[in-house]
Amino acid sequence: MSHPPALAAANLALPGVRHAFFTREGGVSDGVYGSLNGGVGSRDEPARVAENRARMAGRVGVAPERLLVPFQIHSADALTVSEPWAPEARPRCDGLVTREAGLALGVTGADCGMLLFADARAGVIGACHAGWKGAFTGMIEATIAAMEAQGARRADTHVALGPAIGPGSYEVGPEFSERFLEADRDYARFFAPSPRAGHSMFDLQGFIAMRVTRLEPASFEALGVDTYADEARCFSYRRSVHRQEPDYGRLVSAIALAG
Repeated sequence: MSHPPALAAANLALPGVRHAFFTREGGVSDGVYGSLNGGVGSRDEPARVAENRARMAGRVGVAPERLLVPFQIHSADALTVSEPWAPEARPRCDGLVTREAGLALGVTGADCGMLLFADARAGVIGACHAGWKGAFTGMIEATIAAMEAQGARRADTHVALGPAIGPGSYEVGPEFSERFLEADRDYARFFAPSPRAGHSMFDLQGFIAMRVTRLEPASFEALGVDTYADEARCFSYRRSVHRQEPDYGRLVSAIALAG
């Protein structure tokens, strides 16, 4: 089985840690899902998604059933796991944490932020899916807290953000920006004028970076890839909507402790 290409964060090149920010390249799906679609919630053929995920699992050094991806619900809930679950028992949450070697933690995205976390000293890793709602309501903080409950220290935890929609691609309406400004007027710095009256461009990647760095981790790295603009490497929900496509593929980001 061939291993698909993937992007990597330099700050996660840690002893005993494997990770991959997979792109849409290197899979077996076609059409709007071409080619490495990892979304079991898409309308792609399940057998093709399973093959794609098996290739991803191989890339991070685990068996397919040990690549764990939750049923994401745009929450601020992180779950600690120690063993694989049955497909029908996939937990509803947006963050996973483990200290078990040989388990890969994965999250999917198609514009939302996908973050990977590692404290190699404590042997604790995490992954979370953070769109605007998750980042706004505390998904990143919940993942760090779950890691600390397993013995990690945030001062030793390295965090990386994979592909996500960029600030030049994310136009939002006035009710969106008002929600942020009501919470903190300083959030105005993440909004820029849009060519369309009454709208703004939102910097999700910058907002996520702020939420991470104020936790004072050991390091933070953002790959700086815009899912909407980088069609060759990325799926994008928003791009699919603008083109009125029937569905869209999902990217996967994964991290594992070597067994």
